[in-house]
Amino acid sequence: MRFAFTEEQEALRDVVRTAVERNGGPTIREPADGPGFDEDLWSQLSGQVGVCGLAVPEAYGGDGFSLLEALIVVEELGRGLARVPYLGGLIAAEALQTTGNDPECARLLPPLARGEKIASLAWAEPGIGWRTDDFTTAAALVNGRWWLTGRKVHVLDGSRADTVLVIATTDDGPALFAVDPGSVVATTPLDPTRQPARVELDDTPGTWLGRPDVHRVLEVAAAAVAVESVGAAQRWLHETVEYAKVRTQFGRPIGSFQALKHRLADRHVDVEAARSLSHAASWAVAARDERAPELTAMAKSACTECYQAVAAEGIQLHGGIGITWEHEAHLHLKRAHANAQLFGTPSHHRAALLG
Repeated sequence: MRFAFTEEQEALRDVVRTAVERNGGPTIREPADGPGFDEDLWSQLSGQVGVCGLAVPEAYGGDGFSLLEALIVVEELGRGLARVPYLGGLIAAEALQTTGNDPECARLLPPLARGEKIASLAWAEPGIGWRTDDFTTAAALVNGRWWLTGRKVHVLDGSRADTVLVIATTDDGPALFAVDPGSVVATTPLDPTRQPARVELDDTPGTWLGRPDVHRVLEVAAAAVAVESVGAAQRWLHETVEYAKVRTQFGRPIGSFQALKHRLADRHVDVEAARSLSHAASWAVAARDERAPELTAMAKSACTECYQAVAAEGIQLHGGIGITWEHEAHLHLKRAHANAQLFGTPSHHRAALLG
């Protein structure tokens, strides 16, 4: 498999990177009541750049590009640890499109494509994670109306979602429903740059949207988390290398010590390998290639573990400053561990590869 990004795709990457960098770094100094997300950056990306509609067909108010363009945006947002509700919305929009329900897509997708509303997909459940069948959340049709009961956790961007989509079990298998955002309860995140939530459903009315292709949605989600992890790992490794050039011990920069050179070189090799794999998975899932299930599973496991290794290395080489709240080091460590759990752990995806 060989492919290269087009000039237009590289230009998109540059625009998003510039917007993120102009809005400053990801440091959060208010652990108790820090901002939910960067509203200025979100306004630029959704309004001026138009990233929300990249993977939405023109028939539904989008720009009609592919998932590959959207995943380029995800990688750049990961690089800057950007606090914007893009990842959750991308996955929710994909889940809705897989239902093939044209009237509901035409109703719900246009405001999402314009960035006027934020969407979130409620999938994971306590104790079973992101499985693709046998959901404990159930939907029952009573007197012509659907009622949902259950609990969803780790709902990306759920705290600010205007459109909440829930996967629930029916007599004929999993189905997708829209529920009132009032069912969403904010939670304390491991990663303070995210806004996860849980959804409490107790005979909650839901609007039938159709039957989603949960396997396709999981592939998209895995590819997205993989490229986000690579973007963050690449930038954090660069920052760590630059710091190793100026931090001194025993009268010389720590980056001059052979042992540390080897460790950083190993991480560089890891990042480059992970980046290639994440791009292969992005291409495969965007092209709906038959190798997408295998490549996305490989990318999700390898890229998130690579990010964990880079984040830990950076903490250690930054020394005392690396464990302070004011420095971004702890944000990378938390994002890395959170990403490893999102949409299936590395061991889960390896087990899937083994069949």
